[in-house]
Amino acid sequence: MNNWQDQVNFNPKVCHRKPCIKGTRIMISVILDNLAEGLTIEEIVEEYPPLTLENVRAAIAYAAALATALT
Repeated sequence: MNNWQDQVNFNPKVCHRKPCIKGTRIMISVILDNLAEGLTIEEIVEEYPPLTLENVRAAIAYAAALATALT
């Protein structure tokens, strides 16, 4: 499983403490919204050049961890 903790940032000075990919201001919600709209991981990386495939996988792993914690 992807170690999302290494790639997700919760800094109160960045994106109002909303989870985002470290080193960017791209929020996890933006990545998940794009996936929900039907974009592939590769298309998201192309649309947001700072992102890598691993970053998008970390966002998915973070969302999965949240869903698991809520059930």
